[in-house]
Amino acid sequence: LAKLFLDHKTLYYDPTPFYFYIVCCIQPPIPPEKKSHNATIVGFFSKEKHSSEDNNLACILTFPQFQNAGYGKFIISLSYEISKLEGKKGSPEKPLSDLGKISYRSYWTHVLFHLLLQDDEKRQLSIKDISDQTAIKMDDIISTMQNLNMIKHWKGQHVIHVQRDVISNYMKKRGKRLRLCKPEYLNWTQPPES
Repeated sequence: LAKLFLDHKTLYYDPTPFYFYIVCCIQPPIPPEKKSHNATIVGFFSKEKHSSEDNNLACILTFPQFQNAGYGKFIISLSYEISKLEGKKGSPEKPLSDLGKISYRSYWTHVLFHLLLQDDEKRQLSIKDISDQTAIKMDDIISTMQNLNMIKHWKGQHVIHVQRDVISNYMKKRGKRLRLCKPEYLNWTQPPES
């Protein structure tokens, strides 16, 4: 299905090694007394059942009519919330498309800035701590921080150089809230081993 919309995607004929997560939208909100409802598929993501590189997402697709409505970032955040439940750190399958790179960089920036904004200034927060809290792999955190000029090398280690004014300006410019997966509403169980 994704091959219809993503030119660069390799077509893999055997779906057995993948889990597929379908994201649907129910609109308008359904009254509790109504027993059935219509759901519209807005997108999906696939994930390898056994990823040697700890990828938490192999392919992502938001259907064209639902793009620019926040569903892509919702799907990305869903993949990370599932990684947290699995007790793993995750990263998307590489290489990312141009649009994928923009979407992930935006998501990672948002998550990192929110975490750093909430963090007590006196506390030492390591990249490993950030990875443990977000399920984002350390390499992705480092590359995002480097892209934001918020990481320095000191005594052979990566050190986070928090620029609160940069974070505050980012938060002010972000007029709309991102549509992210709310973990309290996620009902997920580990699929059986296959």
